[in-house]
Amino acid sequence: MKKDSKIYIAGHRGLVGSAIVKNLASKGYTNLVYRTHSELDLTNQQAVADFFEAEKPEYVILAAAKVGGIVANNTYRADFIYENLAIQNNVIHQSYLH
Repeated sequence: MKKDSKIYIAGHRGLVGSAIVKNLASKGYTNLVYRTHSELDLTNQQAVADFFEAEKPEYVILAAAKVGGIVANNTYRADFIYENLAIQNNVIHQSYLH
């Protein structure tokens, strides 16, 4: 990757995503793109398509996920897997298309 390549980091506020942003920035990457959940709902297929069409990132790093503690993970298993599959499917599909 070039230092000025447009890199979209999905999940930039999480444990993994924030470490990736910090690492890339420390290595001189200057064109990092990210959106908060309120700015871009990654479970919304059309919103993700619109974002990719507008931003056209050259590289995509997918570190986004719905997470919870042990109790939430056990209580809402189906909800978590459903949302996480929607996130990954939307981001990966739009990465492929663009």
